[in-house]
Amino acid sequence: MAFIALSIYPLLAQKVSRYRIYLRDKVGTSYTLDHPQAFLSMKALERRARQQLSVDSTDLPLNKAYVDEIKQVGVDIVTRSKWNNTVLIQTADSILVDRIASLPFVLKTRRVWVEPDSVPERNSRRKEQVKKQVEKTGNYYGDAFRQIALHHGDSLHAAGFKGKGMEIAVIDAGFYNADVIPAFKDIDLLGTRDFVNPRSDIYAEHAHGMMVFSCMAARMPHRMVGTAPEASYWLLRSEDNDTEQPVEEDYWATAVEFADSAGVDVINTSLGYDAFDDPADTYRYQDLDGHCSLMSNTASMVAQKGMVLVCSAGNSGSKPWKKITPPGDAEEIVTVGAVDGKGINANFSSVGNTADGRIKPDVMALGVYACVLGADGQPSHGNGTSFATPTLCGLIACFWQACPYLTAKQVIEAIRRSGDRKDYPDNIYGYGVADIWKAYRENRR
Repeated sequence: MAFIALSIYPLLAQKVSRYRIYLRDKVGTSYTLDHPQAFLSMKALERRARQQLSVDSTDLPLNKAYVDEIKQVGVDIVTRSKWNNTVLIQTADSILVDRIASLPFVLKTRRVWVEPDSVPERNSRRKEQVKKQVEKTGNYYGDAFRQIALHHGDSLHAAGFKGKGMEIAVIDAGFYNADVIPAFKDIDLLGTRDFVNPRSDIYAEHAHGMMVFSCMAARMPHRMVGTAPEASYWLLRSEDNDTEQPVEEDYWATAVEFADSAGVDVINTSLGYDAFDDPADTYRYQDLDGHCSLMSNTASMVAQKGMVLVCSAGNSGSKPWKKITPPGDAEEIVTVGAVDGKGINANFSSVGNTADGRIKPDVMALGVYACVLGADGQPSHGNGTSFATPTLCGLIACFWQACPYLTAKQVIEAIRRSGDRKDYPDNIYGYGVADIWKAYRENRR
């Protein structure tokens, strides 16, 4: 047995891996805070100026000399994060990683992905699944009326605020069939990006992102209408469906920074991670401090850049973990739990608080028997904070459209104050079921 083990070890050692390289600083970067137009897009700068937000060191690009020296070791650069000052590399040679770790500007390294032994085959006949439209219902919103009415979003729509002029980034798994489903035909789609595999077809990946997207963007009057049907959208993939490894946090951080550059106003992410394929990577409750995970640390900076992040609390309420999942523990975001049509919390909805004592979730939205589109393009129903989150995210975009003078942080606070438990928040409901019409009435000018 010993001989066999020694024989296969070299084969295992040669598996391709990805490593997160933490850099010590940005000393020597050729960019300065005095000239932000050299490294930030005009849209990102305009959003900061509108909210009187300063550009800071997290906005500065990484030191190019550092990145070049890492690359010269003989590894591939996969992506990088300005906000976290990290570089993601790929190599099959761990000795090269040791060399990188010894560089004076490297703080530490961490392996975040190991190549899987196999991956499932993608469905090449996906478009044939789309069916003809079902019969109309009497209500304009179709089966989605329950989820918008619970938050009085229909009143906001009736006042003329349906998300027009607002840009929403949906960071999720794939958006299966979203390019051929009729409900999305008239949507203002700004573009797509795949941060897991840039060469893949984002519309042939997992359907989860498409279902999430439908809660906001669907436009099938009397069948299903989402909560922000007139908004503009970016569809961004960061979830690797084949494995559950920490590298997905790097992809997600890259997607968030892209959204910043693209000029996005609101980000929806119905993703969260607590357990990974390697148990050694799994988070503990004491890690839920808003900064321990790369995702949470990134999420905690989103409002500082002038965007609102709306994040699912997670579906672990009835599981041993029970708690919210990163990045839901982040500061200055809206973490959304799930309730049923009567406003009673779903037993699966993850609970708080954070390890450092902050109230989580922030608010609740309908996530039990929620109306979503299936892969066939027809309205169906599903449970999860994954669907509660975009329902509220779309309404937040409409609210911000109605109150454009508010900053991202003021929007977040207004949503919390709209909750039906704002005076007695707890770790199950947070500040309660959000009332978007109440938020509008309290903040309109």
